[in-house]
Amino acid sequence: MPEPTSVSVGPQRLPRDARVDVLRGIALVMIFIDHVPGNLLSQVTMRNFGFADAAEMFVLLAGFASMVAYGGSFARDGVLSGLRRVLMRLLRLYIFQVILLLAVVIVVGAWISYFDIEPESGAPFVHSGLNGLRHGLTLQALPASLNILPLYIVLLALFPVIYGLIRISPILAFIASATLWAGVNLNPSINLTNWLDGNGWFFNPFAWQFLFVLGALGALVLRRYDGNLPTPPWLRALAWTYLGFALIAAAPWDAWGWSSFHPIPIEQPDKTVLAPLRLLNMLALATLALSSAQFRTLAARPAMRWLLVCGRNSLEVFSLGTVLAMICRLVFRTFGVALTTQLLANGIGLGLMIALAFALERRRRPVSPSTTPIPVARAPSIAVAGAPNRPRLAHRDEVETAKSLVSTTAV
Repeated sequence: MPEPTSVSVGPQRLPRDARVDVLRGIALVMIFIDHVPGNLLSQVTMRNFGFADAAEMFVLLAGFASMVAYGGSFARDGVLSGLRRVLMRLLRLYIFQVILLLAVVIVVGAWISYFDIEPESGAPFVHSGLNGLRHGLTLQALPASLNILPLYIVLLALFPVIYGLIRISPILAFIASATLWAGVNLNPSINLTNWLDGNGWFFNPFAWQFLFVLGALGALVLRRYDGNLPTPPWLRALAWTYLGFALIAAAPWDAWGWSSFHPIPIEQPDKTVLAPLRLLNMLALATLALSSAQFRTLAARPAMRWLLVCGRNSLEVFSLGTVLAMICRLVFRTFGVALTTQLLANGIGLGLMIALAFALERRRRPVSPSTTPIPVARAPSIAVAGAPNRPRLAHRDEVETAKSLVSTTAV
């Protein structure tokens, strides 16, 4: 088959890929674990095996999901409909960010008053009072661990522009995005300001937009190849080689008991500007995961459903995980990091996140037509003397039409 010279951005839908939902579920679990300092499970999360961590995976998949959800809407329904959908999603994201800000004020404020301690995370925002809350509502003040959703809000707000560039030329969109990313890496002062400390955003949106754009372009490539990312043998070998290099260079050998094992002494690459080593790490992982037929089969297995369901309800699960991680940090700081608090923090935290995901999944599941009464329009009946008054049986075509309506409106 000849290699394509362009990527279609037309209205064709990309079938839902279980691998993407499972990867997003994995990212959500790891974000919760990594946001609790002292958590023993953080020794086995993604950040220990390379330069990148769950944040890179989250943003890459956000770009992928945005192209699938909103790019198709622009192509099928027009610009106004696409803009309306993006705006409604932005409003939803903003509401969740406001809820998280209020949760920090209430929970951390109450904890400080009751236990008389100063938690490292959240305390500066609480002490800033109404002025800090005002800056938080305008996304100018970003407390620690509440900086991912603002990044997503900015990137999604830029999506119509990104989609417009892709419609003109995917190559043009790639070059423009890569140029901006490279400029930020050369001059890290190009950033938005976090009012709380006067420094820049921890996730510099001018740099991280490149990963978001790559996710959007990746969705188009997957659609072009019917959901299978083309990877020649040399590319897979290169990806595996880079991941091996990243593992050796970035693994916490000291924490694992190999204090003298430092064969490749490299400082941790800058996360704020999405340094090249981090970017390549994420792209290597995505290349292998989204081209693997074995992973596709694994992602569809019942044992992976809890991750898949978490990924399908990512915003709600992420928000709950953020609040729970904040509470776990407070518990660890107040009562110490012991086996009991470890078990309670991870067991209750992950359990509640999974429970929420399944509850939301049941709400969004279409109602089964076989158990739903199907309303059938009745024609005027003619009473016949002596004949029983039986209800008219629906014609088969009417039943099928009604079933179709039920399933369509449920989705």
